[in-house]
Amino acid sequence: MRWLEYFEEGLVIVLMAAMTVVTFMQVVARYVFNYSFVWALELTGVLFAWLIFIGMSYGVRVGAHIGVDVLVKALGPKPARIVGSIAAALCIAYALIVTWGGYQYVSKMYDVGILMQDIPIAQWIPRLVVPLGFGLLAFRFSQVLWRLASGQEAHLLGDEAKEALKLQEEDVAEARK
Repeated sequence: MRWLEYFEEGLVIVLMAAMTVVTFMQVVARYVFNYSFVWALELTGVLFAWLIFIGMSYGVRVGAHIGVDVLVKALGPKPARIVGSIAAALCIAYALIVTWGGYQYVSKMYDVGILMQDIPIAQWIPRLVVPLGFGLLAFRFSQVLWRLASGQEAHLLGDEAKEALKLQEEDVAEARK
């Protein structure tokens, strides 16, 4: 499964870089050459959508999503695992529902055969990210649920306070060298 992690990270990097390059080219073309690429805004929107839908599963994998977990932290370890497992199961159910709905949507777009407005490709192609992204999200939440059920350490949310303290400790250790 390591390949999937590398692919996911690489895709996020490529999407962000491509979005940045296209936007930069559009700004330079518009303000320096008084010219505009007709397709740039639509392509940037598609790249951004792909970045969001792939990035949400990446955020689950690395525990980067933020949320309010003060009640869960007030519970003991076992009740916290139970609550986390229930939350992960609900997230899996939601992701699978949207995956199925996204598949139905993309298949209708395929049947209709409409092209994008400024880019000559079928609209169903960039919209494939909906079922793919939510399918990957369901997989990532399944991994979290498995780690919770097997007693391994797993987090649904990022712990900003813990990370800030860790960074502070690293800065102090670095300053002492």
